[in-house]
Amino acid sequence: MYTAISVLVFIICLLLILIVLVQNSKGGGLASSFASSNQIMGVRKTTDFLEKATWTLAGGMMVLCVLAVFFIPRGDSGNQSAIQEQINSQPVQQAIPSFPSATTTEETPVENTTTEETPAK
Repeated sequence: MYTAISVLVFIICLLLILIVLVQNSKGGGLASSFASSNQIMGVRKTTDFLEKATWTLAGGMMVLCVLAVFFIPRGDSGNQSAIQEQINSQPVQQAIPSFPSATTTEETPVENTTTEETPAK
């Protein structure tokens, strides 16, 4: 079902591109290209048709995009990505060993076995 909706969205996108390219921002567009269309539909009718077609296709595309979200195929745990498989196959990390804190170093005196001092630079 997701594939069918995706194909419909693609077709609507192509039709929407063509309809928008036919329109002219100053109202000429399709009506000015064909002289005989003025006798059949008239300039105003052609502009109304193109505008209604644009809004209809845009609304249809929005509805199909929302529907496509609900039909996205959701794989089981067997269809994991390669990264997810690598994360799952990693060994469990060891616990971090605890190091003595500042309070424990003050309690245990450190004996200095060397009597020589380092000269200052």
